Amino acid sequence: MWNFRSQYDGNRRRLNHRRKIPFTTTFANFSTGRVYDQIRQSIAYSGKNVKICASHAGLTLGEDGATHQILEDIGMMKMLPGMTVIVPCDYQQTKLATLAITDYNGPVYLRFGRPVWPIFTDKMDFQIGKAQFFSEGKDISIFACGHLVWKAIEAAKVLEEKGISVELINIHTIKPIDTASILRSIQKTRCAVTAEEHNIIGGLGDSIAQVAASHFPIPIEYVGTKDTFGESGTPDQLLKKYGLESSDIASAAEKVLTRKKSFVNSMA
Repeated sequence: MWNFRSQYDGNRRRLNHRRKIPFTTTFANFSTGRVYDQIRQSIAYSGKNVKICASHAGLTLGEDGATHQILEDIGMMKMLPGMTVIVPCDYQQTKLATLAITDYNGPVYLRFGRPVWPIFTDKMDFQIGKAQFFSEGKDISIFACGHLVWKAIEAAKVLEEKGISVELINIHTIKPIDTASILRSIQKTRCAVTAEEHNIIGGLGDSIAQVAASHFPIPIEYVGTKDTFGESGTPDQLLKKYGLESSDIASAAEKVLTRKKSFVNSMA
């Protein structure tokens, strides 16, 4: 005999199952490098609504060393068709990004780190694909993501004390990148520094350079790891050794400002 209640309950369970959103989480190295084929074939290719939440990214993983410190994951993920890539800069932004990707339909790679880090976006909103301007300036654009946003804030203070007007922009969404905001900035400042806890090959810097090359070529300096693996050490030791400190961002800014003068003169 047909049982209406039994069929209703079964349909309801199947519907609720379909409404659930898969969130995965482990070290960024294992979230991407170990399962790249599965991500490509089973998530990205079919556009599944899966959220890959990758912790312990970059050099600041620290003492676990090179085998656990992934520095190429942004490049791996952003090259997958349809994959959204987000790199929040502090706890508060990570929290808001997690809520935002829940409402976003499609595969997402959310990358964040391990260490205790300053919280400085507690009064800021978050929107996928929309860059955040921390300061308006006319001399140089600094684009940063993840932990290096804080380092860029520190660098900007040093540069401002030297009379250099800095436009500091948090590119928390690497893909889709906020082309309009990038162009708005570089068309004004005519030079840029990019800063990321990632290989300069394939990361944020490459994305900014692609926008500039396609629309408004400018001199750019890159702060990030230089085609290398990491090693064991404390986060502070590794950031210093691999040139990811605020002083490195400030030095890159002064270097690109010198290049900007030559570039502008050559265009005159």
